[in-house]
Formats: sequence, structure tokens, C-alpha cells
Amino acid sequence: MGFKENLKSELIYKGVMVKELSVITKIKKHTLDNYLNTKKTLPNVENAVKIARALGVSVEYLVTGSEEKKKKDFQLLPLEIQLLVDIAEKLNSVNRRLAIKMVKLLKEQEDEGKKRE
Repeated sequence: MGFKENLKSELIYKGVMVKELSVITKIKKHTLDNYLNTKKTLPNVENAVKIARALGVSVEYLVTGSEEKKKKDFQLLPLEIQLLVDIAEKLNSVNRRLAIKMVKLLKEQEDEGKKRE
């Protein structure tokens, strides 16, 4: 199998939609669709690395399919968490501290709700 097939397989295995991968990698959805639907379209090295990191596999695995996937301990965080981290990294330090406080407050409210149940 080649890049296209391995990428499709990994997306299905991880339950990731192309649109989600596009948000995480900052690669246009149209570009990802080309990688998935065109035999002759392969990503450049930079995009291949972004895709592999987002899916928690190596570029070699996506290209050859022969390398074992990374062990669970080394897999990346879920895509939703990656998106939160990506946004938080772009905030200035004041807003980042505010975001942390907001997330902590949400967690406290969730915990209180569970206690009431």
C-alpha cells in the first residue's frame, strides 16, 4: 500500500475526519482530499510530518505501511486536546492564565454536578 491507502486507513482507524485533520495540521482540506483521492499527489515533507504527528504515526509508516505504529505511551493527545493546546499557545500570557482559570472552573462545575447526582 502507498501513502494514500495508509492515510485513509489511519484516518478510519483513529476515527478522524479530513476536516478535523485539516484544523490540526493547518493543511487545507482540499489539499488533504487530493492526497486521499489522487494517485500522483503526494505531500511535501513538511505536510507529511504534520499529518504523521497529528495521527501519532511516523512518516515512514504513512509512506510504506511497514513500520509499527508508535506505542500508546508516545501517541499524541486526542485531536480536541491538541486543538485546545494549539489555541492556548497563541494566546498572550495574560489570556493564557485566564483560559487556564476558565478550564479549571469548568472542571470544578462538572465535578460539583457529579456530586449532586
